[in-house]
Amino acid sequence: MSSVTYADVNADMLRTLVRPKPAYYLLLVGFVIAFGIGALSWAIQIDVGLGLSGISHPVGWGVYITNFVFWIGIGHAGTLISAVFFLTRAPWRAPVYRAAEAMTVFAVMTAGLFPLIHVGRVWLAYWLIPYPNQRMLWVNFKSPLLWDVFAVSTYLTISVTFFVVGLVPDLAAMRDNAKGIRKLIYWQLALGWNNSYQQWLHYARGYLLLAALATPLVFSVHSIVSWDFAMSLIPGWHTTIFAPYFVAGAIFSGLAMVLTICIPLRTVFGLEKYITHHVMQSLAKVILFTSIIVGYAYTTEFFIAYYSGVPYERGLFYFRPFGEIGDGSPFFHKGDFGVPNFAFWIMVFCNVISPLPLWRFKIRNNVIALFIISVLINVGMWFERFNIVVSSLQRDFNPANWGSYHPTIVEFGITLGSFGMFFTLFTAFIRAMPSMAIAEVKEGLEPPRRNPAAHH
Repeated sequence: MSSVTYADVNADMLRTLVRPKPAYYLLLVGFVIAFGIGALSWAIQIDVGLGLSGISHPVGWGVYITNFVFWIGIGHAGTLISAVFFLTRAPWRAPVYRAAEAMTVFAVMTAGLFPLIHVGRVWLAYWLIPYPNQRMLWVNFKSPLLWDVFAVSTYLTISVTFFVVGLVPDLAAMRDNAKGIRKLIYWQLALGWNNSYQQWLHYARGYLLLAALATPLVFSVHSIVSWDFAMSLIPGWHTTIFAPYFVAGAIFSGLAMVLTICIPLRTVFGLEKYITHHVMQSLAKVILFTSIIVGYAYTTEFFIAYYSGVPYERGLFYFRPFGEIGDGSPFFHKGDFGVPNFAFWIMVFCNVISPLPLWRFKIRNNVIALFIISVLINVGMWFERFNIVVSSLQRDFNPANWGSYHPTIVEFGITLGSFGMFFTLFTAFIRAMPSMAIAEVKEGLEPPRRNPAAHH
């Protein structure tokens, strides 16, 4: 970015906020339609009841909890890039961390809906909040549902605060270049920022403090989500590896989603001189590293199940990849020896096999290859959560309690709506706010070289 000036940065960021091409509106309409399908599906479920979903005994957690864990994981990348890589002074984070922060806020908002969807009677969801009431009732702190309320609310509060604080200097830059109603809106949102030394001093200290506070959330929030499972005695869930396993998976899927979002953003708005190949290669290296951790966790699960000598654990981890003869699940089919569980093998292929080409520089330097791999990783991470949630509930200790799970069209509609909601919010964001951190991008520019001939 040696040839880029401060004026170029302002102009390029303003260009993302002007009237976009018709393809933008076509894409936005598609996301809104998907969001509408999800809202309609949820409305039908509220009207008819939770029995309209495939949730039943013994699988009391299905696609809804799968989506909850998936979206919480997606939200971890923004905090990692904004806080952890800020504290470690990673030079490549500046062009992508604003989009990652926005992604975090929208992903956590999406995840927060699923505990409400899962309880069925959403109008009674306020019972999950611990507050003094005349009924003298108190929440059950042993309930994983309550842990999720605390995890999501805490994470969303810190993420929104971090996001808004980082926006203030850039909103001031937008205010100084905007006209009409936009100038009035940016003037209000900029909170009186005048770019003085004193303001920058307090801003830098405050942002550093927020980064220090947000860093533990990368490890604590998804650890709490993993304890939803690990605190039970169900085979496949009751294990100490879940906290680091879930955190690594969350970072893995979140960084893949950052690439999935930033590559089209880079191409559509011509931001190649900011989101450079070096930036994408750095993201790809972290994705490859976390893929190795996730693959190691998969192997460890099978080894511990074998080494434990517990027949229930051994039986479950045979059931996950190979299934069982005559099972009625949509991911199993009848056969002489059973056929592979497609949810499991999709998970293994997408999360362990598909990132392997990233070892090659040519692949890390290829935008199309990176985009395809990032999409595959997100598919694989969704199936990983589905595999964890459903398979353990299908096969617990008592064979008389075994059952199958069949997701219904309502659950698929709500899942599609969650993706529609996430991408609708993000697509609207890049039209309303600067999608890159203007101040930090300028800070990363090389200073102009002095011409020695000018002094003679």
